[in-house]
Amino acid sequence: MPHVPVAALKSYEGKDLGCSDWLTIDQARINLFAEATGDFQFIHVDPVKAAQTPFGSTIAHGFLSLSLIPKLMESLMVVPEGMQMAINYGLDSVRFIQPVKVDSRVRLKVTLAQVTEKKPGQWLLKATATLEIEGQDKPAFVAEPLSLCFV
Repeated sequence: MPHVPVAALKSYEGKDLGCSDWLTIDQARINLFAEATGDFQFIHVDPVKAAQTPFGSTIAHGFLSLSLIPKLMESLMVVPEGMQMAINYGLDSVRFIQPVKVDSRVRLKVTLAQVTEKKPGQWLLKATATLEIEGQDKPAFVAEPLSLCFV
């Protein structure tokens, strides 16, 4: 996470912060997410049945893809110098555009959309996060995650 002086934080609004490394979404990861959430819908965990759908294979849970935001964004997102901690403050919006098929590679493209000082020592950072799928024109999703940073 690049740390920047608080006075410079606003200057990053609207700036493209780059892309994460590629990450492969394999069946093992999908199965672990199903275990953690109790969502065993066949489209995620049954390769034979899923092969008969228009997708032709299993797909990652939408919320699995979404849950990757913090990890994929951590090396890209600028934060204020002296930050003691940051917490997930929610999402302003999410649009799932297309599913992530098993064994696809994904990466997160991040733009810092807005910087707001909530109160002294608390900065709300709103990003635009786009999960790109290697070889696909359309992303898996576009979301606006919010992080509250405490200085």
